[in-house]
Amino acid sequence: MKVVVAHNRYSSAQPSGENRIVDTEIAQLRAAGVEVIPFLRSSDEIGTLPAVQKALLPVSPIRAAPAQRELAALIREHKPDLLHLHNPYPLISPWIVRTAHAHGLPVVHTVHNYRQVCANALYFRDGHICHDCRGRAFPLPAVVHSCYRGSRAQSAVMAAALAVHRGTWRSVDRYIALTGAIAEHLRDFGIPDERIVVKPNATPDPGPPAPLGEGFLFAARLSAEKGLPLLLDAWSRNPVGTLRVAGDGPLRSLVESRPDVVFLGPQDHEGVLAAMRASAVVLAPSTWHDVLPTVILEALAAGRPVLGTDLGGIPYLVGDAGWTVPPTVDALAEALPVAAAGAAERAPLARKRYESTFTPELITARLLDIYRSVTRYSAGS
Repeated sequence: MKVVVAHNRYSSAQPSGENRIVDTEIAQLRAAGVEVIPFLRSSDEIGTLPAVQKALLPVSPIRAAPAQRELAALIREHKPDLLHLHNPYPLISPWIVRTAHAHGLPVVHTVHNYRQVCANALYFRDGHICHDCRGRAFPLPAVVHSCYRGSRAQSAVMAAALAVHRGTWRSVDRYIALTGAIAEHLRDFGIPDERIVVKPNATPDPGPPAPLGEGFLFAARLSAEKGLPLLLDAWSRNPVGTLRVAGDGPLRSLVESRPDVVFLGPQDHEGVLAAMRASAVVLAPSTWHDVLPTVILEALAAGRPVLGTDLGGIPYLVGDAGWTVPPTVDALAEALPVAAAGAAERAPLARKRYESTFTPELITARLLDIYRSVTRYSAGS
């Protein structure tokens, strides 16, 4: 089987669990005998684009003509069986679905966020969950509130792209929803059940867990939606042991000068795993409907229980391997000592949950089943 995997990588200045998941999935597919043809772009390329392409960049979410030409040539050369799309913005565009279909290629799309409806993909703005654009043919509130990159002009282009591509998204042959919550988002958007499959991500097995460390680890983008302000307020009320914070982002200044926090700064993947080994509990205090935080998968694989909020896919991931609470300061502050005291008991459950649900072998087998069903469906349609 030949599969084109298409993904616009997020900027290296913004470490991305989604980038890591795509890289891991490509490696897992190749190990399973699939011929993977990567069709990858990176937001890091934007600064090096020729002047003409830079001038057209603001409208690339709508069509991204260079990517369509390159994909068409790739399809003609390699004659793949299907295209698997992850993130199309900004250098690939959802138009890639139309290009694939024009060449007789079925399309599978993994939904990592809410971009079919929401300009910033998070259902989150100005510090709170927002569904103002849901159900609208044109997402005008996104423009009014400058939801995309803080710019009304860029938000207007993204809103136009969402409006133009409503039909494009509805033509995708099979959607992979990472959780039941994402499946519900897709149904609300108008995708029929028979074109939605729930399949989570996997993460590589790091081997037997190291002995439990001490304290808590927050490893994520330092931003409001990831819950950093919530966590720091809760920690101020109820500090229990050590709080390590790894990452970078717009709220970095909140942790740099705090004497009660060990700020590790930006870390590569190995650095995050080392910080995880030094800790007893991993934190996921997101205040948006976080889809499937990769750090939780990695915590389970490392035998570390998780304390998170009860939003998005977090409760599904955590299961009995930790604790979930409402996204309030009081609830999180009260849960910190409970998690510290119960970490040793929950740690084996974390590793067990990983082994039973999120290993590469299990998830890749499910992905191959999806590919087979789509190619059969396409051939018989």
